[in-house]
Amino acid sequence: MTDDQEVAGLAARLREHRLAGRLTLEGAAARVGLSPAYLSRLETGARQPSLPVLLGLARAYGTTVAGLLGEQPGEPDPVVRGGAIEPGVAGGWGYRRAGAQGRALQALRVQVPPAVQDAVVRVHPGEEWLYVLDGRLRLTLGDRTHLLDAGDSAHFDSLTPHCIAAEPPGGVELLFLHTLLQSPGGALCLGDTPRI
Repeated sequence: MTDDQEVAGLAARLREHRLAGRLTLEGAAARVGLSPAYLSRLETGARQPSLPVLLGLARAYGTTVAGLLGEQPGEPDPVVRGGAIEPGVAGGWGYRRAGAQGRALQALRVQVPPAVQDAVVRVHPGEEWLYVLDGRLRLTLGDRTHLLDAGDSAHFDSLTPHCIAAEPPGGVELLFLHTLLQSPGGALCLGDTPRI
C-alpha cells in the first residue's frame, strides 16, 4: 500500500461516527482541534489522517482506532499474528493493530518516516507506553526532550504534554500502547500550534 492510498472505507466510517454522535463538522472538528474543512476532506477521502488525528477522532467519537479502520468486532482473539495484517497508512505514518480489539489498552505497531513529522503537542487522559523497535525516536514530554534508540521505552501519563517524531536521518518503528480514556473536557492540542 502506498502513502496516497485510502484505507478502505475510512472516509465513510468517519462521517458515520460523527453523524451517529449527532455532531456537526464544526463541533467534531473543535473537539479534536482540526479545522472543519480538514475534517470534511477526511470524510470525503480527499485526505488521509495521521495516527494522532485518528486517535483524537476515536476519542471524540467514543470508539477505537480499530473501529474507525473498519475492523469487525467479535470475540477477541488473544493472538495477533505479525504477518497477518497489512499496515495501514495515513498521513505518511504506517500502523497496524498489535493487540486484541475491544480492550481498554490499545496496542499498535507504528512506523514514522523521517519526512513526516507531527509537531502538534498533545495532552489527554490516559497512559502511553512506547518501545522503539528500530531507528531513533524524539519524544518530548513537557519541557524535556528525550532521544530513544532501539530497545528503549517510555511510559508516561498522557496528561503530560507530549510529541513524538522520528529523529533524522531515518524513520522510526515502535510499539505504541495507550489507554483509550475519554474526557469531554480533555483537549488534544495545546499551545500555538497551527491547526490542520
